[in-house]
Amino acid sequence: MDSFAGRIAVVTGGGTGMGRELVRQLAAEGCSVAACDVSADALGETAALARDAAPTGTNVVTFLADVSKESDLVAFRAAVERELATDHVHLVFNNAGIAGGGSFVLDDREQWEKVFNVDFFGVYYSTRTFLPMLMAADEGHLVNTSSVNGLWASIGPNSPHTSYSAAKFAVRGFTEALMCDFRLNAPHLRASVVMPGHIGTSIVLNSAAAHGQDAEHLTAEDLARARVQLAAFGTPVDGVSDEDLRKGMQAFGELFRDAAPMTAAQAATVILDGVRAQRWRILVGQDAKDLDEMVRADPEGAYDPAFFEALAAKGHFGGFGV
Repeated sequence: MDSFAGRIAVVTGGGTGMGRELVRQLAAEGCSVAACDVSADALGETAALARDAAPTGTNVVTFLADVSKESDLVAFRAAVERELATDHVHLVFNNAGIAGGGSFVLDDREQWEKVFNVDFFGVYYSTRTFLPMLMAADEGHLVNTSSVNGLWASIGPNSPHTSYSAAKFAVRGFTEALMCDFRLNAPHLRASVVMPGHIGTSIVLNSAAAHGQDAEHLTAEDLARARVQLAAFGTPVDGVSDEDLRKGMQAFGELFRDAAPMTAAQAATVILDGVRAQRWRILVGQDAKDLDEMVRADPEGAYDPAFFEALAAKGHFGGFGV
Protein backbone atom coordinates (compact mmCIF):
# COMPACT_ATOMS: atom_id res chain seq x y z
CA MET A 1 0.00 0.00 0.00
CA ASP A 2 2.11 2.87 -1.29
CA SER A 3 -0.57 5.53 -0.85
CA PHE A 4 -3.18 6.20 1.83
CA ALA A 5 -5.28 8.58 -0.27
CA GLY A 6 -8.86 7.39 -0.57
CA ARG A 7 -8.32 4.66 2.00
CA ILE A 8 -10.08 4.10 5.33
CA ALA A 9 -8.13 3.64 8.59
CA VAL A 10 -8.98 2.79 12.20
CA VAL A 11 -6.73 4.07 15.00
CA THR A 12 -7.10 3.09 18.65
CA GLY A 13 -5.69 5.42 21.29
CA GLY A 14 -6.13 8.29 18.85
CA GLY A 15 -6.57 11.00 21.47
CA THR A 16 -2.94 11.81 22.18
CA GLY A 17 0.66 11.02 21.29
CA MET A 18 1.46 8.74 18.38
CA GLY A 19 -2.22 7.91 17.91
CA ARG A 20 -3.12 11.55 17.41
CA GLU A 21 -0.24 12.00 14.95
CA LEU A 22 -1.23 8.90 13.00
CA VAL A 23 -4.77 10.29 12.66
CA ARG A 24 -3.51 13.72 11.65
CA GLN A 25 -0.96 12.48 9.10
CA LEU A 26 -3.29 9.91 7.56
CA ALA A 27 -6.05 12.49 7.17
CA ALA A 28 -3.60 14.97 5.63
CA GLU A 29 -2.97 12.39 2.89
CA GLY A 30 -6.68 12.05 2.17
CA CYS A 31 -7.28 8.91 4.22
CA SER A 32 -10.58 8.84 6.10
CA VAL A 33 -9.97 7.91 9.73
CA ALA A 34 -12.02 6.55 12.62
CA ALA A 35 -10.30 7.05 15.96
CA CYS A 36 -11.21 5.83 19.43
CA ASP A 37 -9.94 6.78 22.88
CA VAL A 38 -11.13 6.96 26.48
CA SER A 39 -10.95 10.78 26.52
CA ALA A 40 -13.64 12.74 24.70
CA ASP A 41 -11.73 16.01 25.08
CA ALA A 42 -8.56 14.53 23.60
CA LEU A 43 -10.48 12.99 20.72
CA GLY A 44 -12.10 16.33 19.98
CA GLU A 45 -8.72 18.01 19.76
CA THR A 46 -7.39 15.26 17.51
CA ALA A 47 -10.38 15.49 15.19
CA ALA A 48 -10.08 19.28 14.90
CA LEU A 49 -6.37 19.08 14.06
CA ALA A 50 -6.92 16.31 11.53
CA ARG A 51 -9.84 17.99 9.78
CA ASP A 52 -7.94 21.27 9.47
CA ALA A 53 -5.18 19.55 7.47
CA ALA A 54 -7.34 17.11 5.49
CA PRO A 55 -8.31 17.49 1.81
CA THR A 56 -11.96 18.04 1.00
CA GLY A 57 -13.95 14.81 1.18
CA THR A 58 -11.77 13.24 3.87
CA ASN A 59 -13.80 12.06 6.86
CA VAL A 60 -12.56 12.01 10.46
CA VAL A 61 -14.85 10.40 13.04
CA THR A 62 -14.32 9.64 16.72
CA PHE A 63 -15.74 7.23 19.27
CA LEU A 64 -15.30 6.75 23.01
CA ALA A 65 -14.04 3.24 23.71
CA ASP A 66 -12.00 1.33 26.28
CA VAL A 67 -10.06 -1.18 24.18
CA SER A 68 -9.87 -3.64 27.08
CA LYS A 69 -13.64 -4.15 26.68
CA GLU A 70 -14.58 -6.13 23.58
CA SER A 71 -18.11 -4.73 23.67
CA ASP A 72 -16.74 -1.20 23.31
CA LEU A 73 -14.80 -2.21 20.22
CA VAL A 74 -17.82 -3.95 18.70
CA ALA A 75 -19.78 -0.71 19.21
CA PHE A 76 -16.87 1.22 17.67
CA ARG A 77 -16.96 -1.02 14.59
CA ALA A 78 -20.70 -0.41 14.22
CA ALA A 79 -20.04 3.34 14.38
CA VAL A 80 -17.35 3.04 11.70
CA GLU A 81 -19.73 1.14 9.43
CA ARG A 82 -22.49 3.66 10.02
CA GLU A 83 -20.63 6.97 10.00
CA LEU A 84 -18.28 6.13 7.14
CA ALA A 85 -20.92 4.16 5.24
CA THR A 86 -18.53 1.28 4.65
CA ASP A 87 -18.30 -2.49 4.99
CA HIS A 88 -14.49 -2.45 4.84
CA VAL A 89 -11.37 -0.72 6.14
CA HIS A 90 -7.86 -0.79 4.69
CA LEU A 91 -5.75 -0.04 7.78
CA VAL A 92 -6.07 -0.85 11.49
CA PHE A 93 -3.56 0.73 13.87
CA ASN A 94 -3.77 -0.88 17.31
CA ASN A 95 -1.95 1.88 19.16
CA ALA A 96 -3.71 2.28 22.53
CA GLY A 97 -1.65 1.49 25.62
CA ILE A 98 -0.90 2.34 29.24
CA ALA A 99 1.96 1.65 31.64
CA GLY A 100 1.97 0.32 35.21
CA GLY A 101 1.84 -2.94 37.14
CA GLY A 102 5.61 -3.15 37.32
CA SER A 103 6.02 -5.82 39.98
CA PHE A 104 4.23 -9.15 39.77
CA VAL A 105 5.32 -9.76 43.38
CA LEU A 106 4.41 -6.48 45.01
CA ASP A 107 1.94 -4.57 42.87
CA ASP A 108 -1.81 -4.73 43.05
CA ARG A 109 -3.25 -7.51 40.85
CA GLU A 110 -6.02 -5.24 39.58
CA GLN A 111 -3.53 -2.71 38.22
CA TRP A 112 -1.32 -5.44 36.74
CA GLU A 113 -4.22 -6.99 34.87
CA LYS A 114 -5.60 -3.63 33.75
CA VAL A 115 -2.31 -2.86 32.01
CA PHE A 116 -2.15 -6.29 30.38
CA ASN A 117 -5.79 -6.12 29.31
CA VAL A 118 -5.33 -2.74 27.60
CA ASP A 119 -1.93 -3.46 26.09
CA PHE A 120 -2.50 -7.01 24.85
CA PHE A 121 -6.20 -7.78 24.89
CA GLY A 122 -6.92 -4.35 23.42
CA VAL A 123 -4.85 -5.41 20.40
CA TYR A 124 -6.42 -8.87 20.32
CA TYR A 125 -10.03 -7.65 20.64
CA SER A 126 -9.54 -4.93 18.06
CA THR A 127 -7.99 -7.37 15.61
CA ARG A 128 -10.83 -9.84 16.14
CA THR A 129 -13.40 -7.08 15.75
CA PHE A 130 -12.03 -5.40 12.63
CA LEU A 131 -10.64 -8.45 10.82
CA PRO A 132 -13.87 -8.98 8.82
CA MET A 133 -13.67 -5.37 7.60
CA LEU A 134 -10.00 -5.79 6.66
CA MET A 135 -10.87 -9.02 4.86
CA ALA A 136 -13.55 -7.20 2.86
CA ALA A 137 -11.03 -4.67 1.49
CA ASP A 138 -9.06 -5.18 -1.73
CA GLU A 139 -5.92 -4.95 0.41
CA GLY A 140 -5.41 -4.36 4.12
CA HIS A 141 -2.70 -3.76 6.68
CA LEU A 142 -2.81 -4.46 10.43
CA VAL A 143 -0.31 -2.41 12.44
CA ASN A 144 0.16 -3.39 16.10
CA THR A 145 2.18 -1.24 18.49
CA SER A 146 4.48 -3.30 20.70
CA SER A 147 7.54 -1.62 22.22
CA VAL A 148 11.23 -2.15 22.74
CA ASN A 149 9.90 -3.79 25.89
CA GLY A 150 8.75 -6.47 23.47
CA LEU A 151 12.45 -7.07 22.86
CA TRP A 152 13.79 -6.49 26.36
CA ALA A 153 11.63 -6.82 29.47
CA SER A 154 13.16 -4.10 31.62
CA ILE A 155 13.53 -0.37 32.18
CA GLY A 156 16.47 -0.74 34.53
CA PRO A 157 18.02 -3.01 37.16
CA ASN A 158 16.09 -1.50 40.08
CA SER A 159 12.62 -1.28 38.57
CA PRO A 160 10.53 -4.34 37.62
CA HIS A 161 8.42 -3.91 34.49
CA THR A 162 6.43 -7.12 34.28
CA SER A 163 2.90 -6.32 33.07
CA TYR A 164 3.81 -3.86 30.33
CA SER A 165 6.70 -6.01 29.12
CA ALA A 166 4.65 -9.22 29.15
CA ALA A 167 1.91 -7.54 27.13
CA LYS A 168 4.32 -6.07 24.61
CA PHE A 169 6.06 -9.42 24.11
CA ALA A 170 2.61 -10.92 23.55
CA VAL A 171 1.74 -8.26 20.96
CA ARG A 172 5.00 -8.96 19.15
CA GLY A 173 4.44 -12.73 19.09
CA PHE A 174 0.78 -12.37 18.08
CA THR A 175 1.66 -10.09 15.17
CA GLU A 176 4.53 -12.24 13.93
CA ALA A 177 2.28 -15.31 14.03
CA LEU A 178 -0.42 -13.45 12.09
CA MET A 179 2.06 -12.78 9.29
CA CYS A 180 2.18 -16.49 8.49
CA ASP A 181 -1.57 -16.88 9.00
CA PHE A 182 -2.32 -14.01 6.60
CA ARG A 183 0.14 -15.33 4.02
CA LEU A 184 -1.70 -18.66 3.97
CA ASN A 185 -5.30 -17.65 4.57
CA ALA A 186 -5.64 -13.95 3.69
CA PRO A 187 -2.86 -13.11 1.21
CA HIS A 188 -4.25 -9.63 0.54
CA LEU A 189 -3.53 -8.67 4.16
CA ARG A 190 -0.25 -7.71 5.82
CA ALA A 191 0.75 -7.33 9.45
CA SER A 192 3.42 -5.13 11.01
CA VAL A 193 4.69 -4.85 14.57
CA VAL A 194 5.89 -1.42 15.74
CA MET A 195 8.60 -1.16 18.40
CA PRO A 196 9.11 2.39 19.61
CA GLY A 197 11.80 3.49 22.02
CA HIS A 198 11.43 6.69 24.04
CA ILE A 199 8.90 8.81 22.19
CA GLY A 200 7.61 12.18 23.40
CA THR A 201 4.10 11.21 24.47
CA SER A 202 1.95 11.69 27.57
CA ILE A 203 1.85 7.98 28.40
CA VAL A 204 3.41 8.52 31.84
CA LEU A 205 0.83 11.19 32.74
CA ASN A 206 -2.07 9.37 31.08
CA SER A 207 -1.19 6.07 32.75
CA ALA A 208 -1.09 7.69 36.17
CA ALA A 209 -4.54 9.16 35.53
CA ALA A 210 -5.85 5.80 34.28
CA HIS A 211 -4.79 4.20 37.56
CA GLY A 212 -6.11 7.10 39.67
CA GLN A 213 -2.53 7.97 40.60
CA ASP A 214 -2.06 11.33 38.94
CA ALA A 215 -0.29 13.89 41.12
CA GLU A 216 -3.52 15.35 42.44
CA HIS A 217 -4.96 12.00 43.57
CA LEU A 218 -1.89 10.22 44.95
CA THR A 219 -2.65 8.55 48.28
CA ALA A 220 -0.26 8.25 51.21
CA GLU A 221 0.35 4.64 50.15
CA ASP A 222 1.12 5.76 46.58
CA LEU A 223 3.59 8.34 47.84
CA ALA A 224 5.29 5.83 50.12
CA ARG A 225 5.72 3.42 47.21
CA ALA A 226 7.09 6.24 45.05
CA ARG A 227 9.67 7.07 47.72
CA VAL A 228 10.88 3.46 47.73
CA GLN A 229 11.11 3.38 43.93
CA LEU A 230 12.96 6.69 43.75
CA ALA A 231 15.40 5.58 46.43
CA ALA A 232 16.09 2.41 44.44
CA PHE A 233 17.03 4.60 41.49
CA GLY A 234 19.43 6.55 43.70
CA THR A 235 17.24 9.65 44.02
CA PRO A 236 17.37 11.09 47.56
CA VAL A 237 13.87 11.77 48.93
CA ASP A 238 14.35 11.78 52.71
CA GLY A 239 13.81 15.51 53.12
CA VAL A 240 11.21 15.90 50.37
CA SER A 241 7.68 16.83 51.45
CA ASP A 242 4.66 15.01 50.05
CA GLU A 243 3.64 18.14 48.16
CA ASP A 244 7.06 18.51 46.55
CA LEU A 245 7.04 14.82 45.71
CA ARG A 246 3.69 15.27 43.92
CA LYS A 247 5.12 18.18 41.95
CA GLY A 248 8.22 16.19 41.11
CA MET A 249 6.25 13.26 39.78
CA GLN A 250 4.13 15.55 37.61
CA ALA A 251 7.30 17.22 36.35
CA PHE A 252 8.80 13.83 35.48
CA GLY A 253 5.80 12.95 33.31
CA GLU A 254 6.07 16.30 31.54
CA LEU A 255 9.82 15.89 31.06
CA PHE A 256 9.34 12.41 29.62
CA ARG A 257 6.96 13.94 27.07
CA ASP A 258 8.87 17.12 26.29
CA ALA A 259 12.53 16.01 26.35
CA ALA A 260 12.30 12.76 24.39
CA PRO A 261 14.78 12.11 21.56
CA MET A 262 11.90 11.67 19.09
CA THR A 263 8.54 13.45 18.91
CA ALA A 264 5.22 11.70 18.44
CA ALA A 265 4.92 13.32 15.00
CA GLN A 266 8.32 11.97 13.94
CA ALA A 267 7.40 8.52 15.25
CA ALA A 268 4.13 8.49 13.31
CA THR A 269 6.01 9.40 10.13
CA VAL A 270 8.42 6.48 10.66
CA ILE A 271 5.47 4.13 11.20
CA LEU A 272 3.61 5.27 8.08
CA ASP A 273 6.77 5.10 5.99
CA GLY A 274 7.25 1.54 7.24
CA VAL A 275 3.72 0.60 6.24
CA ARG A 276 4.25 2.06 2.76
CA ALA A 277 7.46 0.06 2.43
CA GLN A 278 5.61 -3.08 3.60
CA ARG A 279 8.04 -3.68 6.44
CA TRP A 280 6.73 -6.15 8.99
CA ARG A 281 9.07 -4.97 11.74
CA ILE A 282 9.20 -1.22 12.35
CA LEU A 283 11.77 0.00 14.89
CA VAL A 284 11.12 3.61 15.90
CA GLY A 285 14.06 5.65 17.17
CA GLN A 286 17.81 5.15 17.33
CA ASP A 287 17.42 3.89 20.88
CA ALA A 288 15.16 1.08 19.63
CA LYS A 289 17.68 0.14 16.94
CA ASP A 290 20.59 0.15 19.40
CA LEU A 291 18.75 -1.96 21.95
CA ASP A 292 17.66 -4.44 19.31
CA GLU A 293 21.27 -4.90 18.21
CA MET A 294 22.52 -5.24 21.79
CA VAL A 295 19.96 -7.87 22.80
CA ARG A 296 20.61 -9.87 19.63
CA ALA A 297 24.36 -9.72 20.21
CA ASP A 298 24.18 -10.94 23.82
CA PRO A 299 20.76 -12.37 24.72
CA GLU A 300 22.12 -14.31 27.71
CA GLY A 301 23.61 -11.16 29.22
CA ALA A 302 20.72 -8.83 28.49
CA TYR A 303 19.73 -8.51 32.16
CA ASP A 304 23.22 -8.45 33.67
CA PRO A 305 24.70 -5.29 35.23
CA ALA A 306 27.23 -4.92 32.40
CA PHE A 307 24.40 -4.74 29.86
CA PHE A 308 22.72 -1.90 31.75
CA GLU A 309 26.03 -0.07 31.96
CA ALA A 310 26.60 -0.42 28.21
CA LEU A 311 23.09 0.83 27.54
CA ALA A 312 23.60 3.81 29.82
CA ALA A 313 26.87 4.60 28.02
CA LYS A 314 24.86 5.01 24.81
CA GLY A 315 22.68 7.60 26.54
CA HIS A 316 19.49 5.55 26.31
CA PHE A 317 19.11 4.26 29.87
CA GLY A 318 15.73 4.60 31.55
CA GLY A 319 13.74 5.89 28.61
CA PHE A 320 12.50 2.76 26.94
CA GLY A 321 9.17 1.19 26.44
CA VAL A 322 6.63 3.96 26.19
